[in-house]
Amino acid sequence: MTTAQEERTDDELKQLAEQAGRELENASALEILQWAADTFGKRFCVTSSMEDAVVAHLASRAAKGVDIVFLDTGYHFPETIGTRDAVEAVMDVNVITLTPRQTVAEQDAEYGPQLHDRDPDLCCKLRKVQPLEEGLTGYRAWATGLRRDESPTRANTPVVGWDDKRRKVKISPIARWTQDDVDAYVAEHGVLTNPLLMDGYGSVGCAPCTRRLLAGEDARAGRWAGNAKTECGLHG
Repeated sequence: MTTAQEERTDDELKQLAEQAGRELENASALEILQWAADTFGKRFCVTSSMEDAVVAHLASRAAKGVDIVFLDTGYHFPETIGTRDAVEAVMDVNVITLTPRQTVAEQDAEYGPQLHDRDPDLCCKLRKVQPLEEGLTGYRAWATGLRRDESPTRANTPVVGWDDKRRKVKISPIARWTQDDVDAYVAEHGVLTNPLLMDGYGSVGCAPCTRRLLAGEDARAGRWAGNAKTECGLHG
């Protein structure tokens, strides 16, 4: 069956996203996700780095069995893979694991070892950006856990916007939340979080490119530390 969203052009979806971004700016995260589920049905998914399962949990309340897309880069901490497995076991969601075209060994053979140290942008492109673009092909909308307070580069994140790179509606239901809001939701609902968040990490990415925070640093300062790089390319 063809849905109304499949019949909409990209320009129409962009207009829809921009209108929803304005109308839902002050809506709750659950209301935003409910709008996404009602609007896009099975053509909507949630991406999760498994830093925590807050958005996955919220989405499961809005749409039981919702697809949760996880990128297994081959460089994750064991705790991150464990969080993914726990989410799949205890939540009413459908976890879909995406992998790069090459294993780490195959990438090392072609580009040389430790590409993440020599050319982190290329490593992220090969192990994150390309797999996600391929994995999102069947969806018209995707949700993320981006928050405006995480870093200056995310300060203007809309709750609903248009992802021009992938030509999809991009939903950030907790964009307006603070870390205190996240912590309160986790405590109230017993939501799974990556154990590394209790071990000095403010943001959890690939193991070679993530370190514990120093006193006074923002949550993402431990990502690509000592490098001008601030984003992997998934969100800008």
